[in-house]
Amino acid sequence: MVGSVDADRSLLAGDTLEAPLAWRAGQPVSRRQYLADVAELARRWKPKGPALALTGDRYRFALALGASLLHGQPGLLPPNHTPDMLARLTRLFPGASALADTLALDEARIGGMPAQDFVDLLGSHADEPSPAAVELQADTVVAQVLTSGSTGAPMPHPKVWDRLVLNIAAEARRVAEHLARPDLRGVVLVGTVPPHHMYGFESTVLLAMRGGASFATERPFFPAEIADVLAALPRPRVLVTTPFHLKNLLDASIALPPVDLVISATAPLSPQMAARAEAALQGPLMEIYGCTEAGQVATRRSTAGPEWTTFDGLWLSGDGAESVVQGGHVQQPTPLADVLEVIDAQRFRLLGRSNDLINIAGKRSSLSHLNFHLNSIEGVRDGAVWLPPHDEAGGVEAVQRLTAFVVPEAGLTREHLLARLRERVDAAFLPRPIVFVDSLPRDPTGKLPTGRLAELATSLKR
Repeated sequence: MVGSVDADRSLLAGDTLEAPLAWRAGQPVSRRQYLADVAELARRWKPKGPALALTGDRYRFALALGASLLHGQPGLLPPNHTPDMLARLTRLFPGASALADTLALDEARIGGMPAQDFVDLLGSHADEPSPAAVELQADTVVAQVLTSGSTGAPMPHPKVWDRLVLNIAAEARRVAEHLARPDLRGVVLVGTVPPHHMYGFESTVLLAMRGGASFATERPFFPAEIADVLAALPRPRVLVTTPFHLKNLLDASIALPPVDLVISATAPLSPQMAARAEAALQGPLMEIYGCTEAGQVATRRSTAGPEWTTFDGLWLSGDGAESVVQGGHVQQPTPLADVLEVIDAQRFRLLGRSNDLINIAGKRSSLSHLNFHLNSIEGVRDGAVWLPPHDEAGGVEAVQRLTAFVVPEAGLTREHLLARLRERVDAAFLPRPIVFVDSLPRDPTGKLPTGRLAELATSLKR
């Protein structure tokens, strides 16, 4: 795996070794330094199975990935680091081990997985004058990615190197087009999404490693933190975020440093939210559509219209709930879990997830459509509509009632919220009851995996 540089096989591509790969507290860390750090970590840490990086630090995550690949082991990319998920990883990958930011984590929290501390392994060392390139075979499994569980139990999906290379090359070209630049050299990525989520892995870590950009090591979450990290970095800078994080950022009403592009994914943005973001951050906004199974599929400039355009080399077939993507980095025809209006082989409109379509009193809608309208109402800081299963609603013949869980701003009343919803959706889909809560149990990317709203509903009944 170590040898002379081949553009398609090299873990790093797109810029020279003297260029930054990362920025820590506003200071650059070169690609050469990264390779030296990876070599040293691989010398001290020898995983015997898939490796989990229990860290929110993007550079440490990248180091763990590089070192594990030098030992022929893939990285583990779960949707979260809850005790239940770590126990699941231990069952799925019996030989797995972890690198953690701190071993104050007890064995129960790590799910019984052997773990070592980053601090013990990242001590000072003499830099190699010319660190060797890390090279990978085309069929190397780089990562085992677990689905978020938003549509059921999380399942592992192996990601192979040559497919990732094609995927990231297509994304790099698309991002460069939106930046009106020939490539991504000099571009700095700031991610509010964790590196272990597929979106964060592709659009921060790999887009830097393979696309020539660099990333901020921090993962800012609160609005003031995001503003501070952006302000400490040179331009052009790109904010990689989600609708949930973006809404919180804009609602904070704080002064924001300008960015050259905003990238959003995990759920479609409303045109109004996209326009607000472009005005506040003084840069265009590009949305990415994709899924764990196929990777990144398409993008759109959200304020330009509802149509999505596939990445280079990808094409669509079928329509509606039977839409399929293939070509490019998607080796086999892959069904999409959403309902699409396919315009042609490269363009489509997104109508909603196939598993969130609902039928009440003979009328059809989707939870994503209802959530869109709920969250567009002034005074709603966050909200989600939940449809209890038939057995909780009193049997298959009972009338199902939607429940809305809402994080309100001061002064919002249930009566006002219901009146505003009545203006937007059919009466059959008005939620009863409307439950005000302090927060929703979202995962680090802002998603609400299946079961979390049910658990919330159960806890509120106690």
